[in-house]
Amino acid sequence: MDIIDCISEKIIKASTTLTDDKLKALTNAIEMEENENAKWALSQILENYKVAQKTRFPLCDDTGIPHVIVEVGSNREITGELLNQIHEGVALGLDNLPARPMAVKGNAIERIEQSEGLYEKPGMLKTASILIDSSNDESTYKRDVHPDTLNLHFILEGGGPEIRAKTLRVYHKRSFYNVIDTAIDWLSDSLNLLGCTPSIPSIGIGRTHYEANALLLKSIAYGNLDSQSEVEQYVTSKLNETGIGPLGFGGKTTVLGSYVNIGNQRASGVRIVAVRPSCFVEPRVATLKL
Repeated sequence: MDIIDCISEKIIKASTTLTDDKLKALTNAIEMEENENAKWALSQILENYKVAQKTRFPLCDDTGIPHVIVEVGSNREITGELLNQIHEGVALGLDNLPARPMAVKGNAIERIEQSEGLYEKPGMLKTASILIDSSNDESTYKRDVHPDTLNLHFILEGGGPEIRAKTLRVYHKRSFYNVIDTAIDWLSDSLNLLGCTPSIPSIGIGRTHYEANALLLKSIAYGNLDSQSEVEQYVTSKLNETGIGPLGFGGKTTVLGSYVNIGNQRASGVRIVAVRPSCFVEPRVATLKL
């Protein structure tokens, strides 16, 4: 097996293919929707998915920033060679897709200012720092990882949701609902501005900003709309009550479901909460099992 080629194919799959659970959720939403404009919007979104998968075209012009989670069992090793193969495979996948060129040229200041322009090759867009997951935490998505497990999860994160994401402390006041309802309020505001609903928003709750966002990222890789917790169902219900609806047309379907990942906590009056609304082409996820 050529790992680089396999990774390239997974990047293309993540960008062009809808996961089965999301397809089912979208189909159910179309059947249940009573608002004619919302129903039309959902049907057009489904048609977009079908065309993208058939033609292997990206689901969205914003082909996203690649994020990688390496899920590793106790008998497996992560080598420098594997990390290099991940970077090479992601670059090849972005070039072969082809993704939209988005990598900015220049030194630190020039990259901030975008004064030197962009690289022409899509593969010049580097992955975010790779996250290693041995699933030894107490998170909602804790997984029973087999000792021989070595999975590579690839996530493509679009710019619109990132602009409207938020990470901040919340004073819990010894109330879970004070924390989760604050996160729902943040998401309500961001979804109203996002435009490209219906969403599958993500929430990570941890001890630090890094941990909260790592929990959020893992929820995107591991979450499943076919198996929603009571908390996730609560978040979905509250967000659908906003009536924003698909593409802002109103109706029942502002979100198709939710991912909520709660990790370890510390003795403190605050919880660090990260929220991210996804656009309707997300989550764009694919997994390579080695």
